[in-house]
Amino acid sequence: MFSADWFWGLEKTLRERGLDSDDQSFDEIRENLARPRRLAPDAFARACAYVILAGGFSQKTAKKIHVQICDALCAGADADALFQIFHNKNKINAIVKIWQNRDKLCDKYYAQKTLDDKLAFIQKLPHIGKITSHHLARNLGENVVKYDIWIQRLGVVFAQQKQSSKCKVQSSIIDNQKLNPQIKKYCDDMFAYLARETNLPIGYIDVVLWKSCQNKLIIMDDYL
Repeated sequence: MFSADWFWGLEKTLRERGLDSDDQSFDEIRENLARPRRLAPDAFARACAYVILAGGFSQKTAKKIHVQICDALCAGADADALFQIFHNKNKINAIVKIWQNRDKLCDKYYAQKTLDDKLAFIQKLPHIGKITSHHLARNLGENVVKYDIWIQRLGVVFAQQKQSSKCKVQSSIIDNQKLNPQIKKYCDDMFAYLARETNLPIGYIDVVLWKSCQNKLIIMDDYL
């Protein structure tokens, strides 16, 4: 594991199975990370809506609902109408609030000077948490990773395999809501290593690893 050949093999399999996408295709993600561009307010709001909808759902389901929600928003649907499409009032209200304020929010996001400032700003958006903010920032073209539960577990496996002594990590500190600093370091070390091996941005490496875990190309139970 964790060699360039291992990574390219995962990516090849995902592409062959038609699984090479998040909100965007793998090629679009690589292009956006290589050449970040400023999105229009509508596209900014749609990106926010996707990560809000994606939590807790398969990508296939999230993408289907996302298209329906965004089409309805563009047609002028209100929160009640959107609730008939997707029965989660908190998420619908968050999406509507962002959509209604998309011009101002988009301008404020791009006015932030640093990545940390951008992350702090979008973490204040409704229904965008700390981990979700990294997903959103990556989809907006920032070279960041989403420290979700699969990536955290994979970071621990990396530390176990690459360090001279076996890492003894209690599963209780691998948390999808609160990122433990030691787990974050394991993940960051893993991404830095693979970035050197593949010459790819960590944001792209992240989505390939995440999709590989999601689709059981990597089965963590074999290692933890």
